[in-house]
This record gives sequence, structure tokens and C-alpha cells, in this order.
Amino acid sequence: MAAAVGRRCLRLLSGVPSWRSSFCHCGNTSLSHYLQSLWKLPLRAFNTDTRKVHTATARTLFRLRPLPILLATGSGYVGYRQYEKYRERELEKLGLEIPPKLAGNWEVALYKSVPTRLLSRAWGRLNQVELPHWLRRPVYSLYIWTFGVNMKEAAVEDLHHYRNLSEFFRRKLKPQARPVSGLHSVISPSDGKILNFGQVKNCEVEQVKGVTYSLESFLGPRTYMEDLPFPPASSCDSFRNQLVTREGNELYHCVIYLAPGDYHCFHSPTDWTVSHRRHFPGSLMSVNPGMARWIKELFCHNERVVLTGDWKHGFFSLTAVGATNVGSIRIYFDRDLHTNSPRYSKGSYNDFSFVTHTNKEGVPMRKASARSSICCTAPDTCRVASYGLKADVTPGVHGHQTLDLGKPPLKPHFCTSCL
Repeated sequence: MAAAVGRRCLRLLSGVPSWRSSFCHCGNTSLSHYLQSLWKLPLRAFNTDTRKVHTATARTLFRLRPLPILLATGSGYVGYRQYEKYRERELEKLGLEIPPKLAGNWEVALYKSVPTRLLSRAWGRLNQVELPHWLRRPVYSLYIWTFGVNMKEAAVEDLHHYRNLSEFFRRKLKPQARPVSGLHSVISPSDGKILNFGQVKNCEVEQVKGVTYSLESFLGPRTYMEDLPFPPASSCDSFRNQLVTREGNELYHCVIYLAPGDYHCFHSPTDWTVSHRRHFPGSLMSVNPGMARWIKELFCHNERVVLTGDWKHGFFSLTAVGATNVGSIRIYFDRDLHTNSPRYSKGSYNDFSFVTHTNKEGVPMRKASARSSICCTAPDTCRVASYGLKADVTPGVHGHQTLDLGKPPLKPHFCTSCL
């Protein structure tokens, strides 16, 4: 009997864990269902005796917010760049020379990934929209105040005359506003500021002090002429020899920055003949002096129109470089040119020759004549590039010199008889 009681007790005791485990299993299942229901609940609020409490699901709490992250990162980067510029200005005040800090490849690639061509086309469409008569004065007055436009030089000073922003950008000047110097062979082709001037050495050109770019990359190969008496360039010296065909001459360049408030047309800087036009589709990055100090070969990345030909000393070239919101470059004697067009892809170029069977010489250009106008619809950079001068001539031009159209980009003591 005792043994039977013992076996019964053992049976009861052995049944306890199985009952307890089944109870725990049911409890865990209920708890998991309850937690899953809480996970699926949206943001809600409930009242307590003390205050109103908001609760959110864990999924909501850990969700990433890309827009605030991008804004915070971009703001921090812009703030860092502004601090760097402030520090550079302070060091310049102390007379210390600051070596240029160039952008890395990833920074240039990131900048080029911005759809500046599409944005510039959209800006061009916006410029064509006719403004209401009552809105013209406030809009143009804001632009004049922001960029320091001198409307007293405009042929029409009445702001209501300009129907849209494009007409205002392409406003004409009074005849006496830009007298053309007749004492110099080379004059400024536009209003603007000289970013750099000097002799081309080793086929490298300074876009600003300390930052260079390749002249061959900028102009492209000299293979468009069918009657070239020499093979394509295979080295820097051979490319230079293709440009400098007269013994004793050297190549000089001049980079002029056209600010938003300046007169927005270029004219011929000298008497010469245009034989060829080359259009480089490219990016439309900003070409202000700060960007020119930051991005190496900036002018080679951007869209540009290269006019090449000859003057009395040999090779001569005039190039208009596009910029942000400046995709439209018009040459009045070249109706086939269409810049910032989606049919052209980056990394290529399109050639057009003005020399035909009926015209053996090309298009003659006269100094600052109306027919020699190149029009842009916003800030731009004009590069009066690679014109030949005698080796013993040293032009007296300095950087950051402000110029007006028709005035010589040279100091009064410059020897004009050598040009």
C-alpha cells in the first residue's frame, strides 16, 4: 500500500512540470500576440490623470528621415566652406600667400552630377515668360540693387520697356557708353574683370593664380582642317608649334569674368578672321572666381564655344564659356549653333567651318563691331585666348583689373606698335 501511495505521489509530482510548461507556453503565446498587436498599432494618444501622453510604435521611432539628414549634411558643408573662405580672406589681409585648395575627384564628380543643364534650360524658359506690366519694375529693381546694374548706360532706361528677363539681360547700351579705343590693336571684348593674364607655358594656362588647365584640352585637337601641313599633335611642343607658326612669336591668354550686373554681350577684341567654330557640350558649373580657384580645369569641364582664326600676328582664338543658368550662347553670324541642347552629349564636340568653296577666308571680324557680337543671357566667362605676340613684348595687364567694353586691357605704357 505504501508503495502504491508512493507511485501515485510520484505520478502527481511528475505531472507538475508538464502542466507548468504547458501553462508557460500558453502564456508566451499570448504575450507574443499582444506584442505583435502593439507593434501594428499606429501613433495614438491617451489620457492619464496627469497629462496627455503620445506613444508611437518602435517601427516609427527607428524610421530614417533622408531629407533632414541631407539638409543637415549640406548645411554643415556650406558652413565649413564659408569658414574656409573667411579664414582665407583674413590671411590675405595679413599679406600671406595662400596655396589653392583644389577639389577632390569625388567633389567634382558630385558637382557634375547635379543636373545643371536641365536647370539652365528651365531658367531659360522662365526668362522668356512675359512679366505683367506692374511686376516689371519691382523684379528688375531687385536685380539692379542686388548686382549693381548701371541703368544709366542702357539705351532704354525705362524698366517697363523690357517684357521679360531675357530682354533685360540683353539690353543694349547707349552709343557713347562704350567708346572704342582706336590706338590699340587689342581691346576688351566685354565688360568684366581679368581673372588671369599671361604667357602660355608648357601648354598649360592659368585660370587663376596657381590653378592651371591644359590648352589642348580646352581648344581641342587641331585636326579639323583638311589641308593641315602637319600631323596631329602628339606632344605639348608639337601642339604649340601648330598654333605658333611665326618665328619669334609667343602665345598669350586673357581670362575675363563677366559678372551678373555687367553688359551681357561680347564683341570682337581685334580685327581678325574666324575660320572655324567648335562647340563643346559639357557641364554648366559656376565660373565665379571662387570656383575657379577650387576646381582644376573648370573651363574644360563646362560647355563652351571656341572660335579660332588668324590675325596679323598669326593664330587667334576667342572662347565663350557657359556657366550655371548660362547655357545659351548665341553668335549672330552663326545660325546653326545651338548650345545646351539635349541632343548633344557631354564629352564630345561639334565642328563647323566657315571656310567654303565660295568663301576661302572665313568670316572677317572688325574690332567691337555690332556684327561681331556674341550674346549670353546671364553671367559668363570670356576667354580671349592664345593670341600671338612678339616675344620681346610684355603686355602690362594685371589680374583683377576691371575692364569696360572697347577699352584696351593694357596699361598706357604698352607698346602698341609691336602689336
